Amino acid sequence: MSNLFDIPLPALLGQLLLGLVNGSFYAMLSLGLAVIFGMLNIINFAHGALYMMGAFVAWMGLEYLGLNYWAMLLLAPLVVGVLGILIERLLLQWLYKLDHLYGLLLTFGITLVTEGIFRSFYGVSGQPYPVPDALQGATNLGFMVMPNYRGWVVIASVVVCLAVWALIEKTPIGATLRAGTENPKLVQAFGINVPRMITLTYAGGVALAAFAGVLAAPILQVNALMGSNLIIVVFAVVVIGGMGSILGSILTGLGLGVIEGLTKVFYPEASATVVFLIMAVVLLIRPAGLFGKEK
Repeated sequence: MSNLFDIPLPALLGQLLLGLVNGSFYAMLSLGLAVIFGMLNIINFAHGALYMMGAFVAWMGLEYLGLNYWAMLLLAPLVVGVLGILIERLLLQWLYKLDHLYGLLLTFGITLVTEGIFRSFYGVSGQPYPVPDALQGATNLGFMVMPNYRGWVVIASVVVCLAVWALIEKTPIGATLRAGTENPKLVQAFGINVPRMITLTYAGGVALAAFAGVLAAPILQVNALMGSNLIIVVFAVVVIGGMGSILGSILTGLGLGVIEGLTKVFYPEASATVVFLIMAVVLLIRPAGLFGKEK
């Protein structure tokens, strides 16, 4: 068996794959956060709770309605997106002209309420969610054996992230969204309903979180705290990539996941803190983040 730095190659590649899977979740969640912050100027601390809700909606669809994984991969983001519309229209729309702290406190409160509700009904032990039949088993790549579902998670995450980036950066719809955040009065003068556009943007951002939650359900135990265990790292990813930077969130999320996986191989004690150490270094050198724009 070949070694690299006295570490068996299969073990190293296994950790790299695990890091890439984690990076896929970081990328999708930080992408949703970046979209919401970049377009709405709101720090959405409820993102982790809505990620958890996406996983729970998938689990409830299977448990109570018999809807399979593929159906819930489409339905769960729609359900959470509708909830996002209600949150934005009833609560967040009043905070756009206020300091960021108000939005942060409100969404933190939403997180506590949401987690409390799910914890009271389902506890914290977690609910199992099966891997769909089509993605069970593993594929021998020659240099390692890759679980099919984890490979699917990476591919699906990258495709969705790149599609969202292309939509926002390369299409007329994305140009309208960006213009609506920069100069809403001018965009409204052209007959575009800016408040509705902002509402749909928030719904789309939280739908991305729910999509990530459905992808995570077969890998993790579906539980009320799965979002809070992840959201702090995701915020660090967003800060490193640059607040509001779409491409920065994607690349930084995937890259930091891989770095975290390698750290578990070479120095496991630092794996829980390596992202925050990188964040501290980046902020010292470039306060706007790697892909952020200085103001």
